[in-house]
Amino acid sequence: MTPITERDIRAAFVNASRKEVADLTLPVDFAERDFDRLDYLGWADPKLPRRAYVVVEIDDRPVAVLLRQAEQRVGARAMCSWCDDVTLANDVQFFSARKAGPAGRKGDTIGTLVCANFGCSAAVRKLPPLAYEGFDREAARDERIRRLGEHVRAFVRELGA
Repeated sequence: MTPITERDIRAAFVNASRKEVADLTLPVDFAERDFDRLDYLGWADPKLPRRAYVVVEIDDRPVAVLLRQAEQRVGARAMCSWCDDVTLANDVQFFSARKAGPAGRKGDTIGTLVCANFGCSAAVRKLPPLAYEGFDREAARDERIRRLGEHVRAFVRELGA
């Protein structure tokens, strides 16, 4: 992911009001993020409960969306819809997002199951176990990285981005 600034993030929202964008709080470790190892930037707002944000590059520009976190976590046995990982130490969380434009103003939303701490980028970069003799672990990892990007972009595009 290309490094972005706070200003880039605030200008990139497609499904949030000006007030919601103005109220957002960046993650405390934002300045230390290694964007080379991120497929998307995701975080829960430390000041606003059950509010989270995701920024992903689509057509070489950042697109940001506001997510609402369900009250209860789904649990560690569910599979993340973005990274397809079921072996994570963290929980999976249901997030919903208001669609962009007129559909969102009518109340239309979509939802997805995502790693609760948005750790998908780290999860897909781990080498998978050797499935059989001759299994290309690096190719499998590269494929998981590619699919993660596709899944996140597809979700954001479905919102109307």
